[in-house]
Amino acid sequence: MQGALNSPLTAQGVAEATRQGEILQRIDLQDFSFICSPQMRAVQTAGIALSHVAGFVQTDPRLAEITVGEWSGLLRDDLPMEDGPDAFMAQYEAAPGGEGLAGVTCRVTAFLADLKGPSVLVTHGVTSRVLRGLVVGEDAIGAASVHGGQGTVYHLKDGMQKVLK
Repeated sequence: MQGALNSPLTAQGVAEATRQGEILQRIDLQDFSFICSPQMRAVQTAGIALSHVAGFVQTDPRLAEITVGEWSGLLRDDLPMEDGPDAFMAQYEAAPGGEGLAGVTCRVTAFLADLKGPSVLVTHGVTSRVLRGLVVGEDAIGAASVHGGQGTVYHLKDGMQKVLK
């Protein structure tokens, strides 16, 4: 459980960020803003993925990953796990001293209210899941994307979500 911990990207993360950059280079992003979580792994992702499309990347702490309190740095398999389709997300709710989904929802809602136009956002799994759920609705966060879709470029517009490849 990483939560607010900082860690460098893995080789897989670097490859995913490179692929995201290739996807973004094919899109007209004129007049877009570029906003990133201030956490090291997101900043590193943004540096790779946005290097050819963004002149400036702003950070916003409201795009940070969910905090998991006392469970930071622990292995998911060593933590209590409920059964069922929501078991993955239930661990975030159960984390002692963690932020919980209500906290993430509150800060992401405030972020979205302040957003002034089309933007490319670099964030994290749970934060992405919450954000997409708020913008597109619960269909955006079905079982296939429960982990937030790391390495995925989502296009959200007019209540629709499309995965760009």
